[in-house]
Amino acid sequence: QVQLVESGGGLVQPGGSLRLSCAASGISFSFYAMGWYRQAPGKQRELVARIAADGNTNYADSVKGRFTISRDNAKKMVVLQMNSLKPDNTAVYYCNAKLMSNNYWGQGTHVTVSS
Repeated sequence: QVQLVESGGGLVQPGGSLRLSCAASGISFSFYAMGWYRQAPGKQRELVARIAADGNTNYADSVKGRFTISRDNAKKMVVLQMNSLKPDNTAVYYCNAKLMSNNYWGQGTHVTVSS
């Protein structure tokens, strides 16, 4: 059974930082591209950051220079470090694992950026 379990969300003030973690099980983690997506109220889900199996990364333009994605294949974890957070970063953040036709999602973790 595939599980992606996110943690680390919460309430943070503008300019603050959060570290989101996703623990994976039930997949051959090192072969998967891992990503973080977010969905704000009333908006579509969008890509935030992705890290390929070979370690290559790509980011949404809006988060470049502020967010960093990394992976630990031994621990089967992917981490999103979010710095200089803004109110419009408020959303539910989802972990994603993708390999060819296999596409899995976590349940999401809420991030609220507000003073």
